[in-house]
Amino acid sequence: MRDYQTAYETFSVPELARELLHGDLHQGINAAIECCDRWADDPGRIAINWISKDFTEESVTFAALRDQSSRFANYLTERGIGRGDVIGGLLPRIPELFVVAFGAWRIGAIYQPLFTAFGPAAIESRITADAGSHAKLIVTDSLNRPKLEEVPGCPPVLVIDHGEQGEFARALSTRSPDHAPVMMRGEDPFVILFTSGTTGKPKGVRWPLNSLLNFGAYMRDAIGLRPDDRYWNVADPGWAYGMAFAVTGPLLLGHATTFHEGGFTVDGAIRVLTMRDITNLAGAPTVYRLMMAAGDDAMAPISHQLRVASSGGEPLNPEVARWAERVLHVSLKDHYGQTESLMTVVNHHGLVHDVKPGAAGLPMPGFSLAVLDGDLRPVPPDTPGILAIHRPTSPMFFFEGYYKAATPAFQGEWYLTGDTMQQDADGHFVFVGRDDDIITSAGYRIGPFDVESILMEHPAVAEVAVVGKPDPERTEIVKAFIVLRARVNAIDGLKIELQQRVRTRLSLHAYPREIEFLEALPKTPSGKVQRFLLRQR
Repeated sequence: MRDYQTAYETFSVPELARELLHGDLHQGINAAIECCDRWADDPGRIAINWISKDFTEESVTFAALRDQSSRFANYLTERGIGRGDVIGGLLPRIPELFVVAFGAWRIGAIYQPLFTAFGPAAIESRITADAGSHAKLIVTDSLNRPKLEEVPGCPPVLVIDHGEQGEFARALSTRSPDHAPVMMRGEDPFVILFTSGTTGKPKGVRWPLNSLLNFGAYMRDAIGLRPDDRYWNVADPGWAYGMAFAVTGPLLLGHATTFHEGGFTVDGAIRVLTMRDITNLAGAPTVYRLMMAAGDDAMAPISHQLRVASSGGEPLNPEVARWAERVLHVSLKDHYGQTESLMTVVNHHGLVHDVKPGAAGLPMPGFSLAVLDGDLRPVPPDTPGILAIHRPTSPMFFFEGYYKAATPAFQGEWYLTGDTMQQDADGHFVFVGRDDDIITSAGYRIGPFDVESILMEHPAVAEVAVVGKPDPERTEIVKAFIVLRARVNAIDGLKIELQQRVRTRLSLHAYPREIEFLEALPKTPSGKVQRFLLRQR
């Protein structure tokens, strides 16, 4: 196993590219080749181990994925969709998601994952709004199709349903399984996701093809993925961690990924873990907290089974890591990243270094990080400040700004993450808190502006402010403080009505689990809501 300090000091983008990639970031590269075609000559090599909602199993080979995604690429080409266009995927965890993404990449198009819990308003802000992607096609399943009827200006829709006579199946069956991938450059985008905004609508982040270096390095060095591992990343592919490290990252290394269609439950997770004999597990801290809450006896079927486990999406509580060591007999390590930068601070499974309990870890090789004060000056060790990435000396940093939106996080040579951290004398970073109002709940990042906008649509609501309230299982829950209109009373059922409105119009994970009615919101003299006072309540 390599030493972390040596890997960090000798880091080289050309060397990493030679180790991880088939194509050339300057002369020509295509993500479908990197994540599929180069592994497809072995006809039995598995790309996806899929488990349905009712726990039936199906395996998909790289060869089958190459052929099916080529058929879809030909379908897209016939529709006049090509290089640089966006293809949206409002899809659950089904194998067809890979076909859609890889087919888009094959023609040089950009894939946009959409979380299936999104309602029409959330989809609209990401697709048809002024700063939306303006996708040329959305692929969805029959369950999610009705949502798109309520999206103004929705692009054409292709529906995946089961059976050979379904619309998607017919589209593929009549096309050729051969399609030569369009060669791209390293700076060309191949994925676009939208982060949750705090002072405006969600903002688009485009991942260029050179971000594949982060995918591969993280899978190899942080996740510590080995050829003999059986890997499962629980994260939903509608979000950055799932899209990067459940869909793309493992296949980039020629490794099979586990895909479970069902929603997360402890019983379901244990069943998947035992069915597939999973040895390498990744997920949000909520996954492990819920497992811990189920009791030690419930974990007996998987005790001693896991080789390593990783946590990303929100800070990992030290007691959860200690529980994993004691009950699961596995090393559970914390990892930190953002949609804009992917993974930047991690405790590596594949590199040797000291691990500080409660720390997010050390910088990924290729990133130069610092903790800064308000004047962009480095602070002393163990002093809280804003975690920042020094762009000129961070060759792995690829973010060039939000899509069609300003990027105030760029300050001179620095990118400010918006997260408060402190760094000890040995270089370990410790997460302190967010510097903005983003809510992190069960691994999902929720922008209060989206929730507030939906609540404000209700005729009873005059003003609203949404904050995160600390929660032992979810890190935070969404709490809404609402001022009602004159002569409107907080009658029984109004809270439930408001909650249901957010669930159906925005998403299932973003609804306010708590609502408190106030006479007025605390504000500054200039009229800005003082959210910190609401959080203190």
